[in-house]
Amino acid sequence: MARNICSAKKSRLAKLGRQTRWAPFWTIPKIYGANKKIHPGRHTVVKRTWKRGSTKV
Repeated sequence: MARNICSAKKSRLAKLGRQTRWAPFWTIPKIYGANKKIHPGRHTVVKRTWKRGSTKV
């Protein structure tokens, strides 16, 4: 990979990085009720890591 990334590609990679975050912690009691213990990662739209699934950017 090149040492410098152009700004357009950098912004696309930043957007893809934000999509793989966990959902906020307050969404669990809002959706399921106060006593449920469910991982916030279940509510992320895109489940991708660097090892599994490419970005095609």
